[in-house]
Amino acid sequence: MDAYQNLQYLYQIKPLFNAGAVFSDTTRQFVSPAEPNPFGRVQIKLRTARDNIDSAWIVSNLGRIQMFYESSQGLFDNYIAEVQLEDTEFSYYFEITSGKLKAVYDIRGISKSPEDRCKFRLFPGYKTPAWAHGAVIYQIYADRFRNGDPSNDVLTHEYSYINRHSFRVEDWKAAPAAFDVSNFYGGDLQGVLDKLDYLVDLGVEVIYFNPLFVSPSNHKYDIQDYDHVDPHFTVIRNDGGELLKENDQDNRNAERFIRRVVDIGNLEESNRWFAGFVEELHKRGIRIILDGVFNHCGSFNKWMDRERIYEGHDGYEPGAFISYDSPYRDFFSFNRGSNWPYNTAYDGWWGHETLPKLNYEESSELMNYIMRIARKWVSPPYNCDGWRIDVAADIGHSPEFNHTFFREFRRNVKEANPEAVIIAEHYGSPRAWLNGKEWDSVMNYDAFMDPVSYYLTGMEKHSDDFRGDLYRNSGPFWGAMIYNSSDFPTVALECAMNELDNHDHSRFLTRTNHKVGRVGNLGAQAASEDVNPAVLREAVVMQMTWIGCPGIYYGDEAGVCGFTDPDSRRTYPWGEADQSLVNFYREMIKIHKECSELKTGSFRRMKSPPNVLAYGRFDENGASLIAVNNTDKDAIVDDQVWYLGIPRNCIMKRLMLTNKDGYSSETQEYPVVMGRLSVTVPSEGAVILRYKAPQIHVPEVMFGAQGGDNAGG
Repeated sequence: MDAYQNLQYLYQIKPLFNAGAVFSDTTRQFVSPAEPNPFGRVQIKLRTARDNIDSAWIVSNLGRIQMFYESSQGLFDNYIAEVQLEDTEFSYYFEITSGKLKAVYDIRGISKSPEDRCKFRLFPGYKTPAWAHGAVIYQIYADRFRNGDPSNDVLTHEYSYINRHSFRVEDWKAAPAAFDVSNFYGGDLQGVLDKLDYLVDLGVEVIYFNPLFVSPSNHKYDIQDYDHVDPHFTVIRNDGGELLKENDQDNRNAERFIRRVVDIGNLEESNRWFAGFVEELHKRGIRIILDGVFNHCGSFNKWMDRERIYEGHDGYEPGAFISYDSPYRDFFSFNRGSNWPYNTAYDGWWGHETLPKLNYEESSELMNYIMRIARKWVSPPYNCDGWRIDVAADIGHSPEFNHTFFREFRRNVKEANPEAVIIAEHYGSPRAWLNGKEWDSVMNYDAFMDPVSYYLTGMEKHSDDFRGDLYRNSGPFWGAMIYNSSDFPTVALECAMNELDNHDHSRFLTRTNHKVGRVGNLGAQAASEDVNPAVLREAVVMQMTWIGCPGIYYGDEAGVCGFTDPDSRRTYPWGEADQSLVNFYREMIKIHKECSELKTGSFRRMKSPPNVLAYGRFDENGASLIAVNNTDKDAIVDDQVWYLGIPRNCIMKRLMLTNKDGYSSETQEYPVVMGRLSVTVPSEGAVILRYKAPQIHVPEVMFGAQGGDNAGG
């Protein structure tokens, strides 16, 4: 005990309340176990400055629970309470007294009064795969990644789709056409196998594929057959037959196409090939997430058969378009009084006749079929590692049914493969769905993609608008992040797919040029003009250090540009990639994977100059300070970094520095003096500093022995 502490003890002088030192969240550092069981017991920890408070209470939906001093570590005191949970949501905040001061602590930090949406929340029974927390995900749009087997390419005039013949694009470098849906570049899964060394070297842990099942479009969100992977992506053993003639749009005459995708032998061989493909990915340490399109199917689907390509073929029942007596008629909603055969009066997704809306409420057979599909692909021999669900909140015709659907979907998937993840495409608040009974997490638009895009580029994610009021403005950024992150339990936030862009939106690098518009009015070349790689590097630093899973859209690391779809679906530029950018991604992924706090650590906002972002991530292994300066002048970040749990006097090492000219991963040391650190952050640049905790053996006590969670409330 030093002299000052001795005086405090002797004269019982209470130091000024240190709000910055107070911390708790629902990561495994502060909640044990982080994924508690229903009716289980959980221990919750609150950290404060040494000798700084008089009392702490947990105020929850189960009542007020007193916390007790447990231990001191370095500059902190730890208070702890054990809570008996029920089988429903447990929400809480902390109430702290220090002298005459009474304060509330929730996900916002110290406040005068609580706010319902900012309470910490635990859901007993909410289990997520440990591998999915902070995993590096690489999204592949298969037709545009690499052509590894030209023999399975979709051919020109192979069939007709939306009154146009399929077209084989011979020039791999050609930009997508305005009407791109039936144009094919020949990318396939053999192309992915051919580039596995590249993906492993990059540091990819998971591949998320856009749909792979038999479908007539290149995007394949119009599923033709949920039971089989498209032979155009795998292997075609039984080939041959006529192509369509120039003026023929009747797919009954598309002999080559019908043989390729209707012949049972071809389909079974395609599935066998795919099983081997997944096995090879797993051998290389890469998991696979499939895209599940269960809101609608396609007009080519064997259940509908509007194109009449299954009609009369052995092994197939009549489609609902063909016959009133079709076993699939109730899979769809037909208008009353409509007539068969060849009934076109069905409900389409957003009115599109090529996308028949599935009608679960009227067909238990359809529901059972899709649940079988949900299990099939995460089970042997395929053993895929999860599903990304397209337009997830709109599966049925009512919110009530949608929740019923996903409770059943989760039960089926988790029974078949407890380690499979369920990620939903969802815009808006996911709060109602993230309860441990439906989705694991979401594609994180509201609490990552949108705020990051507006802060760094000012651009809406389709490049349809420029918001000067949000550009380089840290206030709205933090407001959006705190507000939207409060909808996520920690287990969900750590598994959220944090993308900068994807197949539905403009490329992030294109957004850095601030051009408002689309390829139709600006032209493809404009997407690559006046772009700013320095801003992309800032974004990647944030992506690799924020809570959640960094989601890389194929080609972003190579410098691919493009306005919103279909222009964002350009091919990977093999042989012409921006190697400096590829190397930067590789370095950043390495940092993300090697620093455990960046995967599952706590998150704390740090003090920074106006419109500069600074935050910390920390766990028992170390602490990282991240600063992002999107202004046009250099900035100095100066703050008390001991709040991140590092010693008052130590050395932090720089892991990454980016600026307008490039980046440096050369190590540089920064001293922490009396708990404070100062670092200069270049204009349109970012910095990552880290303190690595000494690696000493710690007995498996309560906090640290069990785990699997992260920060964010």
